Amino acid sequence: QVQVAESGGGLVQPGGSLKLSCAASGRADSRNSMAWFRRPSGKDREFVAGLIWSGVGTLVADSVKGRFTISRDAKNTLFLQMNKLEPEDTAVYYCAVGPLRNLVSRIESEYDYWGQGTQVTVSS
Repeated sequence: QVQVAESGGGLVQPGGSLKLSCAASGRADSRNSMAWFRRPSGKDREFVAGLIWSGVGTLVADSVKGRFTISRDAKNTLFLQMNKLEPEDTAVYYCAVGPLRNLVSRIESEYDYWGQGTQVTVSS
């Protein structure tokens, strides 16, 4: 079993920055694939960014490319550095943990464990 917990959400003005963290504990290690998804109010959950192995392979959605960066540290904590935030980035952000893979997956069903989510609101 893997426990997943996100933190770092909050209210930020347009153009500002936030850094989300995700702690994966239990039977999780650097071999797991990990990803961030988000669900804007009234919309479906969507892929934001993901990585495999110890971060050797990463993928970022076109909508956030150049503004968001995904990374993982040696303690298996996943991060999402979000810069130049826009009102359209407002959503609940979820961390997901999946099995060992050779390619990053954008598909929700390919991740086995999920956190409860953390709210990010971009507004002036």
